[in-house]
Amino acid sequence: GGRACSALARVLSRTPGIPVNSALYRWCPPSAAVRYMSMGAASSAFEPTDNHIELRRMVREFSEKEVDPQAVAFNRVEKFNQPLFVKLGELGLLGVTVPEQYGGSAFDATAACIVHEELSAADPAFCLSYLAHTLLFVNNLARNGTHQQKQRFLPDACSGKLIGGMCMSEASAGTDVLAMRTSATRDGEHYTINGTKMWITNGTLDGETTGDVFLVYARQAGIGRGGADGYSLFLVEKGTPGFTLGQQIKDKCGMRASMTAELVFDNVRIPAENLVGSEGGAVGCMMRNLEIERLCLAAMSCGIARRCIEVMVEYSSQREAFGKSLQDFGQIQRLIADAFAQMSAGRALLYETAAHMDLDAEPSSSTHKRLETDAVKLFCGKMAKDVADGAIQTLGGYGYIADYRVERLWRDSKLLEIGGGTNEAHHKNIVRDLAKKLSAGGGIP
Repeated sequence: GGRACSALARVLSRTPGIPVNSALYRWCPPSAAVRYMSMGAASSAFEPTDNHIELRRMVREFSEKEVDPQAVAFNRVEKFNQPLFVKLGELGLLGVTVPEQYGGSAFDATAACIVHEELSAADPAFCLSYLAHTLLFVNNLARNGTHQQKQRFLPDACSGKLIGGMCMSEASAGTDVLAMRTSATRDGEHYTINGTKMWITNGTLDGETTGDVFLVYARQAGIGRGGADGYSLFLVEKGTPGFTLGQQIKDKCGMRASMTAELVFDNVRIPAENLVGSEGGAVGCMMRNLEIERLCLAAMSCGIARRCIEVMVEYSSQREAFGKSLQDFGQIQRLIADAFAQMSAGRALLYETAAHMDLDAEPSSSTHKRLETDAVKLFCGKMAKDVADGAIQTLGGYGYIADYRVERLWRDSKLLEIGGGTNEAHHKNIVRDLAKKLSAGGGIP
């Protein structure tokens, strides 16, 4: 982490009331910096330490100056802004949850939520590409990979030299993910992967070739309990023979500046050292990473809602109808007030869940937050779409065109009711987990 430490040092230098510790500037292990900064007065559940306060200030400033101005143009042409993405690496944000020894910033779940909320308020599509790289690839490998795999891939992923993603979904296997057909076969010191993956964020970065590196989930015959099929996780790099771009998925409802692709694996031969975790251990890897993914998708929803409310308040204060300000009409007051109340409830649930999340917890441990992350994503996904819908209604005809951005935020918000778990999947999971808790003699948490 030289770049990450440098960025964090700049954050520390701007913290009011905190003396400059020269050791932090000579070498700034972010985990030590977190402990140093946390000695300051806590602010709120949304920024529990001075470090979180400064992180939010830095990301909001970057988002307003760099991310927001490019959003319309890149979403219109369905292109990924790679030069801007690399700047996130210079700020130490591409490895936000990664230990410093691998080039990361070693922040917690709350910090990850802050970054996603602020980026999404400016451009949800850009933030979605960030999530796919930072959580689905980088955090996933940081939690499940070997030391050698982390050393090999994470420093470049944290700097932005490599941009990654995850391959799980298929054309006929979305929520029913274990119905995947992509297969991996062991052949001595190699594996051969065959199949097709669909809806892959960062699957292409230029519309012509694949992204740089992926974590790929695949079925393996006979490795499960009683000789059943099992599931394993593999690293596959761009340029590996047989690994190609099937197509870029265009004309999406929203998230258009986040490039989505179909990826094809045709006898893709990789070394055995590219197995992540153990054979048959992919479901555990999947569940370990799913909680932080869902949490940060909820943070994206909160960012969308906040920006919509800002637009609603500004527009209604300037627009007049029937000789008075739009804000003086009860119908408009209801739309804005309800939106703020819904967003506030979502943010409270989001940061309460983040505060108690252990990124290294085993899926089977008592510290996992599966129930809570299902609930927060379910609530916040619908909340963001409802708030965006209310914003369009507040602006009327102007809300229906691109000038005021709320129509784009409305389109972007819909994905957050589908990606990372559909609303229906969350319904099923929540009821199942509550029933388990009650049958075991526990109460609702």
